[in-house]
Amino acid sequence: MKLSACNQLKGRITNILKGATTSHVTIDVNGTVITSAITNEAVADLGLEVGKEAYAVIKASSVMVGVD
Repeated sequence: MKLSACNQLKGRITNILKGATTSHVTIDVNGTVITSAITNEAVADLGLEVGKEAYAVIKASSVMVGVD
């Protein structure tokens, strides 16, 4: 798989929480947890399951920072 996004983080799926149309997929990347909201259809098409290795691919046009 080749993508233009530079931030490709390999990890293991630890949880999939399915909603009516969207699933929240949690990936553990060396102790850092990343959660992505994707369609239920995408979960099925990719064959995602808890325990399976997957990539968190991050493509962001901006990063916001806040303080108290």
